[in-house]
Amino acid sequence: MPPQEPLPEGEIQARDLEWMRRVQAGDTEAFRALIQEYQGRVAAGIARMTGSGTDPEEVAHEVFVRVWRSAHRYRPSAKLTTWLFTIARNLVLNEIRYKTRHPTVSRDAQATGPTALSEEPVENAARRPDAVLLDAELQMAIDAALQTLPENQRTAVVLRRYEDLSYEEIALVLEVSVSSVKSLLFRARTTLREALREYLE
Repeated sequence: MPPQEPLPEGEIQARDLEWMRRVQAGDTEAFRALIQEYQGRVAAGIARMTGSGTDPEEVAHEVFVRVWRSAHRYRPSAKLTTWLFTIARNLVLNEIRYKTRHPTVSRDAQATGPTALSEEPVENAARRPDAVLLDAELQMAIDAALQTLPENQRTAVVLRRYEDLSYEEIALVLEVSVSSVKSLLFRARTTLREALREYLE
């Protein structure tokens, strides 16, 4: 069965708005459809924002608990994904604050496998083993470099690079101006280029 063509942006927004209208009315089927569509994406974003030591599925679950509880507050002035990542980022900040206060304790299960950046499948299994190993090494290096960034820079990179949010949408999530977003991304990219220089060369 061929893969389905992605919906145009306008249809996605109309669908999301209809889901939220129904969720606001207490429709659990619409809420289930929303979770099925976005839970994996939100969890992957959380994994990149927090790195190891946090269970991204657990935090993503809490995101959708809050969506259900606060659905009446949602206003379609921003895309649904922007709202979801705003909630996710607030939970990530809470997790970071908790870890800062309790450096040897985690509320979530300690991650034992690779983070989301290094879990991405290799597209072509027939590629040479050395190329596959190099890709895996690069992904791990990117993951490690991301975690050295300040939280706001790291979140800006994740939302721009992996979630394809616009500058305006990132500004809403971070509660800063568009010019501040551009500045955060510039500083983050400069740091990442330096950290990954040996791979870029």
